[in-house]
Amino acid sequence: MSNLLLFNKPFNVLCQFTDEPEFKDQRQTLADYINQPGFYAAGRLDRDSEGLLLLTDDGKLQQQIANPKTKQPKTYLVQVEGEISKQAIAQLQKGVELKDGLTRPAKARRVNEPKWLWERNPPVRERKNIPTSWLELTITEGKNRQVRRMTAAMGYPTLRLIRTQIGKWKLGNLAVGEFTLLDNQSI
Repeated sequence: MSNLLLFNKPFNVLCQFTDEPEFKDQRQTLADYINQPGFYAAGRLDRDSEGLLLLTDDGKLQQQIANPKTKQPKTYLVQVEGEISKQAIAQLQKGVELKDGLTRPAKARRVNEPKWLWERNPPVRERKNIPTSWLELTITEGKNRQVRRMTAAMGYPTLRLIRTQIGKWKLGNLAVGEFTLLDNQSI
């Protein structure tokens, strides 16, 4: 029997249940939010990123979700510095050349800042003279810090990154720091 846990990971939380000994009690981990023995993250989400993280108690399901060969699409809301151009969006859709190679084509579109979005703690540093833009970006690979590197390569550094969907699983209206547990019938 497989179980899947959908967690809305807050900013500045590590995607692991324990931290390195030298940081003991200095940084938040999954253990600060989830008390479900036997669950492990199916994939990662950087400490400075927010949103949907999947955890499971089934090794096969974990491998199926996290394995890059399955090409699970991952959708993100991305706040970038500057007014993003149509050309930059078109390049994201074609693929972006990074130091470790060309990314696969992404689905990318400019969106308005979502009305449902929670406040980040701490807030993103605002600079009065520099506008920001929001994108919805869907990728099918998981290079290290890929979304941040893609937007930076286009000249638009990422200020805030929120994962909203992995495959068929969506963040929905799950509040920041909360999780919901799905059983085998719901997976």
